[in-house]
Amino acid sequence: MEDGITIALDNRELLSGICGANDGNLKIIEGSLGGSITARGNEIHFESCGEDGIRRFRTMMDSLVTAVKKGETPSPEYIRALASEFIQNEEDGSPLIEPDEKGEAFFRDSIIQIPHGLRHVYPRTKNQAHYIRGMRENEICFCIGPAGTGKTYIAIAHALQMALSKKTRKIVLTRPVVEAGENLGFLPGDLSQKIDPYLRPLYDAMDALVPYDVIHRLEETRAIEIAPLAYMRGRSLNDCIVILDEAQNTTKEQMKMFLTRIGAGARAIITGDTTQIDLPRKTDSGLLHAIEILKGIDGLHFSFLHTSDVARNPLIKKIIQAYDEKKS
Repeated sequence: MEDGITIALDNRELLSGICGANDGNLKIIEGSLGGSITARGNEIHFESCGEDGIRRFRTMMDSLVTAVKKGETPSPEYIRALASEFIQNEEDGSPLIEPDEKGEAFFRDSIIQIPHGLRHVYPRTKNQAHYIRGMRENEICFCIGPAGTGKTYIAIAHALQMALSKKTRKIVLTRPVVEAGENLGFLPGDLSQKIDPYLRPLYDAMDALVPYDVIHRLEETRAIEIAPLAYMRGRSLNDCIVILDEAQNTTKEQMKMFLTRIGAGARAIITGDTTQIDLPRKTDSGLLHAIEILKGIDGLHFSFLHTSDVARNPLIKKIIQAYDEKKS
């Protein structure tokens, strides 16, 4: 037996803001909650297969109405983030957050708004929201999780927001130069060209977040610096935000060296996937060692993302689960 609910809105402008272009937002809600949604006049009607669906729909609509009345235009990314939170709550059994608390505590406090950016970045899960807050509130933030969970993407978004809003002098990008299972041999060019293939994932994230001319301007003014991890020794990084990517491939000595480079006014974000360590055998990962000995130190934040936090492609989540099951 199907149950339904009709929500009457104050005016058609409010309806238009919620529905999105060509009712695209409603289609995303349908796909995430199931059921059927129709919009007529100033009303939205939802047909569901149970009371839980109606309750989730009502809560989502309350959040969207609040956002539109505040002058925001909910984008498809916003809708997906909102819907993902309901799905995760259902999977892990945690209670739904009330609309006003969800709107303020979960979404608005965790949105990354990049000046001159192509889009806002919304957390897709509670763990991603904690990650964003951890970067904002701590000088050094570690993020550990499998592929596709947004570790690097969110870190780059936060760094661009800091740099373009003049809250930091520059962005420093680094990673250990360790090849994943194949030897690339000699790479031609200067230092920047040699390291570029290794840092390409960081640039891919930037390309998706801001126009190319913004990236080019940051490079011209040296507001973006590429620094191989091996060249960090002896430096003091001040008034900047440093991203160490693929940190699972650092040695214990490299990780200690990197962390002790952080100077006055600097912040560091360290990301890594402990299931994809490419170090030679019998070489301990500096990331695993840091997790073991540094947890509990004030000013350091550790975020752990899981398969349920995968946001890249729904199929990636299934692939990771299959590999995890085979390993166990």
